[in-house]
Amino acid sequence: MRKFLVVLDDSRECLNAMRFAAMRAAKTGGGVEVLAIIPPDEFNHWIGVADIMRAEARERIEVHFEVYAKWMRDKQNVDPELVIREGVPVTEIMAQIEDDPEVGVLVLGAGTDKKGPGPLVTQLTKAAGDMSIPITIVPGDMSKERLEAIT
Repeated sequence: MRKFLVVLDDSRECLNAMRFAAMRAAKTGGGVEVLAIIPPDEFNHWIGVADIMRAEARERIEVHFEVYAKWMRDKQNVDPELVIREGVPVTEIMAQIEDDPEVGVLVLGAGTDKKGPGPLVTQLTKAAGDMSIPITIVPGDMSKERLEAIT
């Protein structure tokens, strides 16, 4: 089964990437793998405090994931899986692609900010020539209706 890998974060464009991945998976018989990355700089504290912060970060991610997962299950009949990694985002995305051979497409949401499409899109498109899978970039301000029409 081919999986669509989508990155879970707090950005607005994450919503469209999630929608696109779920709709494509539903139409193609694929799956959705949601990757959340905890940056290493969040745990520059004493070991005990870092462990508590790590647990709290994982709990926030699981709650955030469940919102998307419920929509995917209820509306698209897709049961996504959650993967949580710790480290530098681009490095962890590339590692996840290599670690899971079922991942067939990376889906990213592009930001609408005047500064550009966002750091992940910028960094990963620069590395696209070295990737083993294609990248789909979903515009951040694309309407739900337009997403449905193109998937």
